[in-house]
Amino acid sequence: MSLQLLGGLPAQEFLARYWHRRPLLIRQAIPGFQGILQIPELLRLASQADVESRLVVRRGKRWELRRGPISRRQLERMPRRHWTLLVQGVNLHHDGVEPLLQRFSFIPRARLDDLMVSYAAPGGGVGPHVDSYDVFLLQGEGRRRWRIAPAGDNALMPGAPLAVLARFHPDQEWELEPGDMLYLPPGYAHDGVAVDRCTTYSIGFRAPTTRQIAAALLLKLEASIDRRLVERRYGDAGLLPARRPGRLPASMVQFAKDVSRFIHLQQQELESCVGEHLSEPKPLVAFEAPSRPVPASAFEKRVRTSGIALDRRTCLLYRRGRFYMNGDSWFAEGGDRRLLERLADQRTLPAGTSLSADLRKLLHGWYVAGWLHWGNDDDPTR
Repeated sequence: MSLQLLGGLPAQEFLARYWHRRPLLIRQAIPGFQGILQIPELLRLASQADVESRLVVRRGKRWELRRGPISRRQLERMPRRHWTLLVQGVNLHHDGVEPLLQRFSFIPRARLDDLMVSYAAPGGGVGPHVDSYDVFLLQGEGRRRWRIAPAGDNALMPGAPLAVLARFHPDQEWELEPGDMLYLPPGYAHDGVAVDRCTTYSIGFRAPTTRQIAAALLLKLEASIDRRLVERRYGDAGLLPARRPGRLPASMVQFAKDVSRFIHLQQQELESCVGEHLSEPKPLVAFEAPSRPVPASAFEKRVRTSGIALDRRTCLLYRRGRFYMNGDSWFAEGGDRRLLERLADQRTLPAGTSLSADLRKLLHGWYVAGWLHWGNDDDPTR
């Protein structure tokens, strides 16, 4: 990672002083950055049903929100000022985004949420609001003025179709030009308004809530109980006549206590639950299988020639020899483990890579599912 991305700060110093703590403005984090997508490409994404997009319009003190798909004709009818198009998950739909995300590889991939690109007419924005995640706001073309305020009054504007703060008292303000970047930790109120036609690239890093993790743990716990618990039904042979029928029998409480001994997760089950949950694809994600897949017998030869790369929609994580990809998990050791860790960290394996029989079988299955493809993917059949 270039030190320039963080304004000359080493990653360790940035994480110690700013990450999850306080904002940081970085002038020319990526000098001359004008964006990755051309405007027609972004508009085309917004018109697709499998892409999450929103159109936000401000008319005086009134806000309007339209959810995608957003057609080109709709955008052509927009006024000259005070509107913004937001396209979520651009990293799931455009291969050119990965080099930008790699610049942030000092943050664990499990924390990455997505890359959102906003395109705003002059005066456009989404109003002052608070996010629950860490975000880097990288300016593409044009200029945007940002005002921020520390955590405080989070009351929302009544009746607004999006979460706009009713009261906003900024204490810092900057105008960002192409290549400038603003980092904001969770909880900081902020308001970005386009000075002229502009694009902003928002690289967001999620932090799961206790409710989300609890829900995932409960699903894992149910599967664990099914494996370990011998099903039996409560019985009370020898029951004596009840003198106080409304009283809960001690024997039924004891039965529940006996069952509770099975309601726990071992450390590995806990880690698997977290890894599978964090690697789970988002709801609209669909993988594309190769139209004419290379058979298993020829797979390693093609890997040696081309190398492999994870599909842009694939999330591969690992911990202690267990690998989590797109909601599933596998175990590997030795050379296979080292190669898979490299694939997770760098998202590619180079041409010339040798594979064991087990790893060749595993990777071929991922390739057939569309989870990875050739490193120099110039073959339309993949």
